[in-house]
Amino acid sequence: MLKSMTGFGRAEQTVGDKTFLVEVKALNGKQFELQLKLPPLLKAYEFDIRNNIQEQLLRGTIDCYISIKQNGASKPVVINTELIKAYYQQIDTLATELNIDTNSVLSALLRLPEVVTPANDIMNETDFSDFNNVLKAALQELNAHRVEEGLSLEKDLLLRIEKIKEQEENILKLEPARKAKIKEEIHQLLAEHVGKENIDGNRLEQELIYYMEKIDIHEEQIRLRQHCEYFAEIMNGPEAGKGKKLSFLLQEIGREINTTGSKAYDAGIQQCVVKMKDELEKAKEQVLNVL
Repeated sequence: MLKSMTGFGRAEQTVGDKTFLVEVKALNGKQFELQLKLPPLLKAYEFDIRNNIQEQLLRGTIDCYISIKQNGASKPVVINTELIKAYYQQIDTLATELNIDTNSVLSALLRLPEVVTPANDIMNETDFSDFNNVLKAALQELNAHRVEEGLSLEKDLLLRIEKIKEQEENILKLEPARKAKIKEEIHQLLAEHVGKENIDGNRLEQELIYYMEKIDIHEEQIRLRQHCEYFAEIMNGPEAGKGKKLSFLLQEIGREINTTGSKAYDAGIQQCVVKMKDELEKAKEQVLNVL
């Protein structure tokens, strides 16, 4: 079963006097990259939260927004006087340049980020456990979306691989005629330029064997079939994080297709190669979405 790298999860729950909200979005990414927006209460737990998210999502570009709302009676707060002074100095400088009155900016300053914070800015273990349950629910929802999208990816990728295998089977059917045609062309060239009476039969046989070995595509076709079978096997396997392995395998499939095309010297086989390359490119685009 495949998982997509994209998804969205949201969970919200009120426990006691706090309402926890977690929103998490995942997009494609080669590594794990997390943009995490935390309220001050959770700053002390940032490392644990990051590890938890990475453990559940593995890979991708992740945006996670977390908020905690205090409910009920008013709570003690702390005003960050140094920060509000810094804000005011910048506003005052700008106001002087623009000739704007700053007499009534205090209410606006108090609404700026981190100016007013709860007096107790450290969350206790019980509250953190409650928060973790909300985070877990959001991540589970995101992973459910990943699984749902992964089913569509799986169907499409299997279709691409089947079409590549179909063209490989067509090449097998064309192969005997290709070899016979090449042998006939070599005989004709020698007859035209050397003359039939001057052709050494033993030497000709040796040269034919050497040349036919150089253009033989039997081994490439065997490896191509094996790669396609292994590709389907990986997709159906239980392990997580299959995207990188599938991407590497598509590179190997592409290598065998290219070698087949360079050795073909046959219009029919070249057409099959072009069709395989088309399906391969479509598969590569889809694999970018696989976790």
